[in-house]
Amino acid sequence: MDPKITEVSHTFERFKASLLRNDFETSTSLLSQLKVLLTEFRSLPPLFEATPNAVHELTLARDIYEHAVVLSVKMEDQEAFERDFCQLKPYYTDARDRIPQSPQEYPILGLNLLRLLVQNRIAEFHTELELLSSAALESPCIKHAVELEQSFMEGAYNRVLSARQSVPHETYVHFMDLLAKTVRDEIAGCSEKAYDFLSLSDAKQMLMFSSDKDLQEYINEEHPEWEIKNGCVYFQKAKDYEPSKEIPSLLLINQTLSYARELERIV
Repeated sequence: MDPKITEVSHTFERFKASLLRNDFETSTSLLSQLKVLLTEFRSLPPLFEATPNAVHELTLARDIYEHAVVLSVKMEDQEAFERDFCQLKPYYTDARDRIPQSPQEYPILGLNLLRLLVQNRIAEFHTELELLSSAALESPCIKHAVELEQSFMEGAYNRVLSARQSVPHETYVHFMDLLAKTVRDEIAGCSEKAYDFLSLSDAKQMLMFSSDKDLQEYINEEHPEWEIKNGCVYFQKAKDYEPSKEIPSLLLINQTLSYARELERIV
């Protein structure tokens, strides 16, 4: 075997071992070494030279970048995720006919869709969706992200929150937690404008918490201005905005009638 491939393979095994035990410092260091070593393979994108070990090198590099994406999720580093996914994507597109398909392709593509949804990058979400094959669209991982986007756009927040219990891959949990927080913040913002107060049971049900303790922790961390007393959550303290001015309805009606008369004269 080529000495360069042997070196990369051994380093990769060390990287996977450190990732498995959640040793992020060692994993990050080894990943940097691997990315430098991969630059010596001319079979990789963007060159794609037909070297004797091209298939082995492409497969090895793809596996490394897939694990790099997983590392970024474990570290909760969305910038690293985007960077590593961009480096991985050519192996799913340009190298599709050169190497066998990876079993991690659809889970990672679905994970990227979920990241775009969490970041509210809906246009990019649909752009990425349009680029997927019909086979990819049938994957449970892709379907999960698509159903979440539909529920989010419809305002069916209960379906979004409950979807965490049925994630198709363990790496999805982090982004599902971020999405759940976004949804809860949206519900909380609407609730404090629509109600003066809610009972604890109603607030817990509306925000999809399973216990009073979880609701209490959420209020303490995100909405300390709310007040809990007598078994209710009071929003009055959050309503410190000035009352809106009255709409000058008569003036608007007169102006509209005036415009209508002028249009009638013109016709």
